[in-house]
Amino acid sequence: MSRFIIRRLLLSIPVLLGVVTLVFVLARVIPSDPCRAALGEKATDAICAAFNTRYGLDRPIVVQYVGYIGQILGGDLGTSIRFNRTVAEMLVERLPVTVELTLYALLFATVVGITLGRISAIRRNSPADVGTMIIANLGVSIPVFVLGLMLAYLFAVVLKGSPIALPPSGRLSPGVDVVPLAEAWGLQGLGGPPRLILDFVSNINTFNAVLTLNGPLLVDTLRHMVLPAIALGTIPMAIIARMTRSSLLDVLGLDYIRTARAKGVSERRVVSAHAMRNALLPVVTVIGLSLGGLLSGAVLTETIFNLTGIGKTIVEAITGRDYIVIQGVVIVVAVIYVVVNLVVDVSYAMLDPRIRLG
Repeated sequence: MSRFIIRRLLLSIPVLLGVVTLVFVLARVIPSDPCRAALGEKATDAICAAFNTRYGLDRPIVVQYVGYIGQILGGDLGTSIRFNRTVAEMLVERLPVTVELTLYALLFATVVGITLGRISAIRRNSPADVGTMIIANLGVSIPVFVLGLMLAYLFAVVLKGSPIALPPSGRLSPGVDVVPLAEAWGLQGLGGPPRLILDFVSNINTFNAVLTLNGPLLVDTLRHMVLPAIALGTIPMAIIARMTRSSLLDVLGLDYIRTARAKGVSERRVVSAHAMRNALLPVVTVIGLSLGGLLSGAVLTETIFNLTGIGKTIVEAITGRDYIVIQGVVIVVAVIYVVVNLVVDVSYAMLDPRIRLG
């Protein structure tokens, strides 16, 4: 197993290098001037000349590329042109929003999707099967921005004042206190990467609430995450439901399932202990790909529900030609994809002992 993991990590190096190279080149061939995009009417020729010298834009592109690779290897993702902040600080502040939203969306998609797919497969060609597949098809067909606006209108306007009314936007309600973990644990003097990691975890409100035992923060966070999580997780949920149904039907037709039934094993145990474990292999792949896709930034969902996550950040960076932020975000997303795919491959051996990854 360890040899497999090491080999996959080594093979991921050319992939990440290719991503960095592609993004580096694309960011510089866009027909626009980063100085004028960032400064607007204040961008005179003299100011832009100083601007280009400051950020190294007046150097040959090969020199810029070699310098950027060295910068990345040194752990520096650069400083934003538009916001004059390091990319690492922006990621620590904004990536937790997307991480939290992704975790809730994936939880909703996985639990509901597998449940619907299982019901549909067990009751094949029944009204329950038809109903669940209609839900799955609707989930794939309805655009995220339409579903998000519908949910916000229903739960924030139509049901306003009722016990099930939910906030239509934002991460927290006014007056809800968030105590940084560094302050709560008396680690204000901590610096460097450990402080960035601690701040990153602290900015995930759910983790912060659990670690600081802040009940009101946890409740308010959950209320604000329900609608965006459903809007974002509906399409993965529909795909997972259809994949679970198809995979489970294939497994239920195999010889060892018929043998188990012939031995008198209850149908519930046949499905739960024998069929589902093998049927989940392709489902795990879909879940892993969905996780990587959701973490890469849910632009529409974050825009509709006013969440400043990684999706809105990358859109702002592209609009303002802030190529340093673009490069930094894409690198982080690429690393996330590599790690998620590795975890998915390793999980195969756990689900099916016949698979050996050595």
